[in-house]
Amino acid sequence: MKTLLKNGSVVNVFTGEVRRENVLIGDNTIIGVGDYTDSDADIVRDITGCTVTPGFIDGHIHIESTMLAPVEFAKAVLPHGTTAVVADPHEIANVCGTKGIDFMLAMSEGLPLSVFINIPSCVPAMPLDESGAEILAADMTEYFKHPRVTGLAEMMNYPGVLAGDKTVFDKIAAAKAAGKVIDGHAPLLSGHDLDKYITAGISSDHECTSAEEAYERIRKGQWVMIREGTASRNLDALLPLIGEPYRHRCLLVTDDRHPADIIRDGHIDHIIRRAVRAGKSAVTCIQMATLNAAQCFGIKNMGAVAPGYRADLLILDDLDSVSVRDVYCAGRPAVIGGVCQPFDHEPDCHSPEWKTIFDSFDLDPLTAGDFHIDTKDGECRIIGVIPGQVLTDELVMKLDLTVNNGIDVGKDVLKLAVVERHKNTGHRGIGYIKGIGLKRGAIAASVSHDSHNLIVIGTNDADIAAAANRVRELKGGSVAVADGEVLAELPLPIAGLMSDMDAHTVAELNRKLNEAVRALGVPDNISPFMNMAFVSLTVIPKIKMSTHGLVDVATQQLLPLWC
Repeated sequence: MKTLLKNGSVVNVFTGEVRRENVLIGDNTIIGVGDYTDSDADIVRDITGCTVTPGFIDGHIHIESTMLAPVEFAKAVLPHGTTAVVADPHEIANVCGTKGIDFMLAMSEGLPLSVFINIPSCVPAMPLDESGAEILAADMTEYFKHPRVTGLAEMMNYPGVLAGDKTVFDKIAAAKAAGKVIDGHAPLLSGHDLDKYITAGISSDHECTSAEEAYERIRKGQWVMIREGTASRNLDALLPLIGEPYRHRCLLVTDDRHPADIIRDGHIDHIIRRAVRAGKSAVTCIQMATLNAAQCFGIKNMGAVAPGYRADLLILDDLDSVSVRDVYCAGRPAVIGGVCQPFDHEPDCHSPEWKTIFDSFDLDPLTAGDFHIDTKDGECRIIGVIPGQVLTDELVMKLDLTVNNGIDVGKDVLKLAVVERHKNTGHRGIGYIKGIGLKRGAIAASVSHDSHNLIVIGTNDADIAAAANRVRELKGGSVAVADGEVLAELPLPIAGLMSDMDAHTVAELNRKLNEAVRALGVPDNISPFMNMAFVSLTVIPKIKMSTHGLVDVATQQLLPLWC
């Protein structure tokens, strides 16, 4: 069966031209682009006034961080023109090990959305982290044979690379032996250290927060991923990359994006619209979101409207506003008139083989006393939140622990705790954080990168314990509590990371949760649960909280709470 899309304009991602041409599709492949006629096809669609582009490819995303199971994630992003993603399942792998990778591969099999997988390189992210599992080089070999596995996921342990850590280099060697791409993650790394990191074989980075940082990486041969997610919003700082001579080595990615943001604003299409409003070329952005992404990961015959390429196509009502009307995946209509069409196959996440994925908590109930900090004299190290970034500051302040155990809502100094939840070790890292904005109550979640222990921030120990215990009872999720009462919650039973509900329901529960935390005092420029999730990520500067206490990211050493 052949389909002709006629009388539209086609974005040529090889040349940057937009030309009036017809597109002929046969089975799952583009047969040709040019002067094809009605007689060449079985189905003819007149798309006068529309523009045909390749489907968008998100080159770096953690599906788990959307809080959606893969099938619901696909339904959410397809209407926005995303037809393929390169996903790193290190969130679920840190909870469930290789069983988590198997789950993500199985749950993304047979979807209209192409889901490529990079095998997590850092489970756990760092030696100080307490994950639910460990993945070594020997565990990766078979996965590298899978047709949808494109590489080794972000090498976050850049200190290990610089130190020549054998465990790290065994993983890199396994990926190289399989001919796979090695993805990077090295915020603020520069000079000779960056050279050493790249020489190890690491070809990309998504952690650039300034144009200067990105220029150095591109000049040294890396791909740079321009990230615009829910918590990490780097597009404005990296706009100079969208043009000559840098655009050829750049991708557009989301990394972590909540469902409410996807439904309301979009996905990759949202990034393109924002760039266009800032004066950038829509065609250049589309090149970065399609062909560049495919080339970065060595994905053959994808990312262009050209003969022999997979027929992942978008029909746009308007180019600059990226108004997606229809989406074709492998030549078949996946979205018509903005409406996602029924899937031929939807994997069942509730089948008995995945029972352990839904039972990922091993943690005793907690009390207010479990979060008490002994009174000491002197100044205290405090994690400082930076709005719109996952980077944090190291602040030093004098606290009065005789009043509310050091919590000072007036100065926005709140208590923070990370509680080990995989093996019931009883380990708890407790300290203080500034920049979240809570005036009363507490918030807690089982999403805390990358080991995904239970994390909680609050204005008093009683509410901190209540919020933490509610997450435990849910076997994963996010909650807001005040005066011992649960104000809003979002259950995440799949490994404590994802919901088994549809995207709109998750988005609505997420909206109510955000409304609740705004009512508790959190300002609009803070995404509290996303910011909180990264406070425990011990691979991003400057200081973070682990289950063992404060961590200096640069040295990978524990820091005393008191100076």
